[in-house]
Amino acid sequence: MLLHDTIDGTVTGTRASAAPGRARAIGVSAGSLHPLIALVVLALAIRIPAAFWPNVVYPDEVFQYLEPAWRMLGHDSIVTWEWREGIRGWFLPTLLAGPVAFGDWIAPGGEAAFVVPRLVAVCTSLSIVISAWCFGARVSRIHAVIAAYVAAIWFEFIVFAPRTLGEPLATALIMPAALLLTDRPTRNRLVIAGALLGLAFVCRFQYAPAIAILAVGACRTYWRNLIPLVAGGLVALLIGAAMDAAHGAVPFGWLVANIEQNLVQHRAAEFGATPPLAYFENFLMFWSWAIVLPLAAIWRGRRRAPLLLDVALVNLVFHSLIAHKEDRFIFLSTALFIILAALGSADWLQALRARRRWRPWAFPVIAGGWLLLSLGVAVAAPDIREYWTRGIGAARLAAELRDDPERCGLALYAIRFQAFPGQQRLAGSAPLYLLHPRDPLTEGRLTALTEATSPAFNRIIARPAAAGDLPANFSKRSCAPVGDADACIYARSGSCDASVASRFAVNDVILRIGH
Repeated sequence: MLLHDTIDGTVTGTRASAAPGRARAIGVSAGSLHPLIALVVLALAIRIPAAFWPNVVYPDEVFQYLEPAWRMLGHDSIVTWEWREGIRGWFLPTLLAGPVAFGDWIAPGGEAAFVVPRLVAVCTSLSIVISAWCFGARVSRIHAVIAAYVAAIWFEFIVFAPRTLGEPLATALIMPAALLLTDRPTRNRLVIAGALLGLAFVCRFQYAPAIAILAVGACRTYWRNLIPLVAGGLVALLIGAAMDAAHGAVPFGWLVANIEQNLVQHRAAEFGATPPLAYFENFLMFWSWAIVLPLAAIWRGRRRAPLLLDVALVNLVFHSLIAHKEDRFIFLSTALFIILAALGSADWLQALRARRRWRPWAFPVIAGGWLLLSLGVAVAAPDIREYWTRGIGAARLAAELRDDPERCGLALYAIRFQAFPGQQRLAGSAPLYLLHPRDPLTEGRLTALTEATSPAFNRIIARPAAAGDLPANFSKRSCAPVGDADACIYARSGSCDASVASRFAVNDVILRIGH
């Protein structure tokens, strides 16, 4: 036979006989759907409002994925240096173009083109909840319930659920692939798992070491299982290559360019570099004393799924070696750690239920403990609190400008364009200009050039401290927090003559300043 009947119980830490009434196939039987459906509904009820919440945690959500998708539909958009240098692939923008187009069809020129892709991301994130249930169902019903419950309510999963980013989308693909690979894989399961891992690689190629550990760990007892696994992965890679080619790009040329720009020229390090232990230090600062509980639960849960722990650690160590670090880069590790901790806490729940006095309180204590821990860390950690407000002020200014019928041109004065939600949401069909002190054309004459080019726009966004540098006929209208300080809309009456400021169109300026 091509495939082994089992992976010897070493990948998940459980055998078919480990849990009476063990769910069929990948861990879900017909009789166990009701609680899973309830938990999926709970997850949706928490995540859907997050999709409508107008925050932008990372500028890449907009400028690396939604803006290119908008550009695919024939509209103007901001082109960042990553796209000019060709270090981004077309797979995710192509997938998002459909939801963006659908949203714009629902509400032309409105927020729907931004919200609908986020709703799609929310639906994709549910694979983490379902996979957590299935991993737990291999042990017992209570393990399934606790694992899926924790995946549904954990704050980091909620924060990342609506993000149009490669990391959460790749994680949502890797989770079901791990599930298929660690439960008596058949040929069809291996092909499907390989395809999922291949798509995850296209979404976030930096997860390649973690993907390799998962593939090798799952097939190590029978190496011929790698054949259908690799075959499925190649199909996915061909899909990614076809999307690149359809846009006139060299298939996977973005991968070579990305490595050249970030590893050879160290472009990513320009946005900040930290030492190898930074992630571990952040964990300690982020959790403080509360880290003891999840660490103990992970240690307990590792025996239920040791391969998942290996994947999480390899991914964490690999990203620790990269100079530029962001929390989202290790989202895969975070998700795996939390699921392992949930499985470990289910063991504690069973131990409590074995004691007669604790039996009625076991489930409320564990479930309530996870809820309190999630809320407590989310509230106590300043970074997480700031996540929910980041970008809201910029979205408020953008909405005001979008509803302004007299706006005919907009300029950003000495302010980062990355702080705003993209060209379409900010300027609509009106021209967007950037007046930046680092632009070689300004040559220290930014104030004078703003005066000279002001006939091209009748709205300016600038910091209040820069109000004195603006033309006298512009007056302040409204302000909102953008980044570390307020930004305000300044307006004048009258029409616009775009020819006056043609050299200061936003894409021309960011090309000159290297953004």
